[in-house]
Amino acid sequence: MSTAKEMPVAKEPVTAKMARWAAGLEYKHLSQDAVYQAKRFLLDSVGCALGGYQQHDVKIALEVLDEIAGRGPATVIGTGSKIDVVSASLANALMIRCMDYNDIYWKQDPSHPSDIFPAALACCERVKSDGKELIVGLVLGHEFEMRFCEAAFPGIRERGWHHATLTAFVSPIVAGRALRLDWEKIQHSIGISASRHATLGAVTAGKLTMMKNTVDPMATQSGVLAALMAEKGYTGPEHVVDGKEGLTHCFGPDWKLDLLTDGLGESWRITQCGMKAFPTEGLTHTPISATLDLVKQNDLKHDHVQQVQIRSLARAADILSDPSKYDPRSKETADHSLPYVIAAALVDRQVTPAQFTMEKIMDPAVRAQLKKIEVVADPEIEKVFPALQRVIVNITTKDGRTFTRQLDYPKGDPRNPLTDTEIEEKFAALAEGVLSKNAQQQLKDAIWNLEKIPSVSTLMGMMKADTRKKAASGAHESKRGGKR
Repeated sequence: MSTAKEMPVAKEPVTAKMARWAAGLEYKHLSQDAVYQAKRFLLDSVGCALGGYQQHDVKIALEVLDEIAGRGPATVIGTGSKIDVVSASLANALMIRCMDYNDIYWKQDPSHPSDIFPAALACCERVKSDGKELIVGLVLGHEFEMRFCEAAFPGIRERGWHHATLTAFVSPIVAGRALRLDWEKIQHSIGISASRHATLGAVTAGKLTMMKNTVDPMATQSGVLAALMAEKGYTGPEHVVDGKEGLTHCFGPDWKLDLLTDGLGESWRITQCGMKAFPTEGLTHTPISATLDLVKQNDLKHDHVQQVQIRSLARAADILSDPSKYDPRSKETADHSLPYVIAAALVDRQVTPAQFTMEKIMDPAVRAQLKKIEVVADPEIEKVFPALQRVIVNITTKDGRTFTRQLDYPKGDPRNPLTDTEIEEKFAALAEGVLSKNAQQQLKDAIWNLEKIPSVSTLMGMMKADTRKKAASGAHESKRGGKR
């Protein structure tokens, strides 16, 4: 018997299967619904980015990029500057993410797959691609990001790690496919990015900072850099998911890695992703929806409310209602504070970006409600998650009345999606002060007809701020933008 026959056959790394499928994916393979959802999520995400362009943390980041970014083919949303694809992917992803208002998917792990869109945008600009190629990138990012969220039992967030860790595995796939790399180079891209980018859950624990919304954009940036390196011949570990000291080895059991590749192309995960009706952490949405239903249907006044009890998941009680969440003093802590968002809903009967200014966060009327909010971990609710995001809200008034609402999923969930009109209304509200009405309409029309757009750069050019109001408010304009 030969030695060769005695040798065990090496198992193909899962990254090879993923990369091979991604490299071969073409627009013609996509379902009509997947294409439609890609447009919806892009419109929603661009709206978030235009709102994000006006935020303080983005202005800081753009100032830093003014110093370090190089000239390049990729467009920065808002400024219209043309810079290198690595820097542009960070800037644009931060704009999409910073208000915590873009899409949401939560199975074993949470994620915001549209954080990866800027990898496709920047790399499509670099190779002068059209709208169909961009759609492929948008769908691809959702496909693998959402599959990674389903694969860990329990999710890595429950093990102390942030989901940006998973984005570092997916963004290089999107970037590599957009650059039209062969599958081996896409596989190396995954290894390069994922092996050096694990994110601690500390960014969303306790008192929150600007990094809460920055780690995922940095993971997207990592993927773009990795794809550029692989394009030139740089190599990365092929076994970064399922080999020795790879993801599953280091993070521990249990993993169902078949979920990463089984049935690829038979259905499309992007059709199962949710959008945010509120600019807050994902697990706050169902309790906000239930509270607003009770307040509006029964005309409850905040000063007549004695107590609001929120029965939810243990992780909601742990992450969203620890002591720091009862005394929020930053936007980042407030939008991850279940007591705060419920207090705001009681007082203002809405939860929009307007509820996350420092003036509103410190509003005495809102802060007086915080002590009324009780969050209880309910084991029965735990049993039905993630199939249902059930909450039970009990509101007791000072005159002894009790109002109860059970809700299994919020507005924006795929089972109760935002309509196209609601997405456009959200887009218009976020774009106000950045784009004129005419510019907004042109951009919306382009996105709804994305498969007909001959150049992604043309699309990106429509996202440059064109209103005086924005310029007068101190909006950042790249110091080098006029030279590019």
